[in-house]
Amino acid sequence: MGFDYKNELTENLDKLHTTPMGVERIRRNLSLGTDVDDVVTWCRTKIDSAKANITRQGKNWYVKIAGCIITVNAYSYTIITAHKEK
Repeated sequence: MGFDYKNELTENLDKLHTTPMGVERIRRNLSLGTDVDDVVTWCRTKIDSAKANITRQGKNWYVKIAGCIITVNAYSYTIITAHKEK
C-alpha cells in the first residue's frame, strides 16, 4: 500500500512555518497584498482544503490549489515559496 503524503502533511499543519523573507516572497508571488494578515495561516487553510492536490518529490511537498502551487520542505515543514500556476 502506498504512503499517504496528504495525511503526513495535513497531520503536521501545526508545524507549518516560514521565514520573514518567505512571507514577503509568498505575498509578492501570489499578489496577496495587505488583505491577508497571516500568510502561514492562509497557506495552512489552502493545504487543509479537500481540493488540495498534494504530491511529494524528494525533500519537498507541492500543494496545487486554486491556481497556485505552495512548496513545503518535507522535513522542517517550512513553506519555501508559493507561486501562481503557469
